[in-house]
Amino acid sequence: MEKKLRVKSKQDFQKVISSKKSLANDSFVIYYLKNEYPDPRFGISASKKVGGAVIRVKVRRQIRAMIWDLLKQGIIEKLDYVVIVRKGFLKKNYHQNEEELSKLFKKIGGITNAKKD
Repeated sequence: MEKKLRVKSKQDFQKVISSKKSLANDSFVIYYLKNEYPDPRFGISASKKVGGAVIRVKVRRQIRAMIWDLLKQGIIEKLDYVVIVRKGFLKKNYHQNEEELSKLFKKIGGITNAKKD
């Protein structure tokens, strides 16, 4: 994922999370907030509850790949997102997690489009 598509600073993470707009399932919690950028931006967080450092890096890498695929499909709205990984992520395979993530992003798209009308 390109660096311009990342939520990097602690302040940006806090800003998105404090918006309290979120959706969740067994594997993920996604917070979202309108941004003033031409592209969507993403921050990914995997706590120590998910696993050790090696596991967390692997999980973040997989989520970046999933997001990249969803961006190619045009499913993702142009917002700031913080994706928080839950323990349930480890109980499912890559394709099941990708489907779960896709469903959440589609719901967010439906929510933001409904508010525009």
